Amino acid sequence: MTARILVVDDQQANVRLIERILAAHGLSDVVGTTDPREVVDLYLQRRPDLIMLDLHMPHLDGFAVLERLREISNGEVYLPIIVLTADITQEARTRALQMGAKDFLVKPFDAAEVVLRIENLLEIRGLHQRLSDRNRDLEVRVIERTTQLEHAHIEILERLAAAAEFRDDNTGEHVRRVAERSALLAQRLGLDYERIDLIRRASTLHDVGKIGIPDAILLKPGRLTAEEFEIVKKHTMIGAKILGASEAPLLRSAEEIAFTHHERWDGSGYPMGLTKDDIPISGRIVAVADVFDALTHDRPYKTAWPLHDATAEIESQAGRQFDPAVVGAFLDSIGTAEAG
Repeated sequence: MTARILVVDDQQANVRLIERILAAHGLSDVVGTTDPREVVDLYLQRRPDLIMLDLHMPHLDGFAVLERLREISNGEVYLPIIVLTADITQEARTRALQMGAKDFLVKPFDAAEVVLRIENLLEIRGLHQRLSDRNRDLEVRVIERTTQLEHAHIEILERLAAAAEFRDDNTGEHVRRVAERSALLAQRLGLDYERIDLIRRASTLHDVGKIGIPDAILLKPGRLTAEEFEIVKKHTMIGAKILGASEAPLLRSAEEIAFTHHERWDGSGYPMGLTKDDIPISGRIVAVADVFDALTHDRPYKTAWPLHDATAEIESQAGRQFDPAVVGAFLDSIGTAEAG
């Protein structure tokens, strides 16, 4: 049997006796000390599998040592501590058990009893360690499986977004570009990494509601009539309904974006006519990214605008269609890109 054992007793003779008993039974990795003040350092250095601890010692008694061990061994897998004592009251025994002691040995020691109690406790520790290792292995497998499911979930959503987008963008690149620019704007606005990543992923679904819009209207090359535009506007509500009622943060964010990315800073947007900060920041960000991308790329009803003209249009809509802060972040990003 291989085990690291720490013996703490203020009597050197007791320490030597225990070392000899253990060595005779193949337990040679034993360190002893007569100074209880050394226990914490010895524990941290050696990480013993079992501790044998006298209760009555100068400087620190066994109870004080038990308290310190309990503080520093937080999370340790079943650390067996055997209390060594010549006499112990029921009150002291109960207190020692409450503080982490697992067994007792009464002085003078019986060699056979010492070995049997140590072997029993080491066996229990081994079982705890194997169980802990198995639990860690299961946790790793659960995390791996959860990650796989999350990736599959994200991929399905991205494919859903692409399916909607292919109807009026046969490359399917619009949603990717909007996602990347939305993430860039979120970063420049100082959002935290988790929120930035959530907006990047969720924004790919901003127009998923277009699935419910007839092709005759969605792909119409000319100007829409007022009635047709009212039908197009419904894609925000259709998208929110498709994505709604989910507990997943990604889908909740995607629902928010799908529903609000056509709201306007001045309240003239749809579907709710929200104004200013009543519009979620994710919707305000995607609004700018979406319009800029639409302006700078060909669509069935228009040809692409030059970058300068599209940028000027975004800037002119600050405080009207768009959040001025988001427009500022957008202009900074454009200026940085041009400088690069």
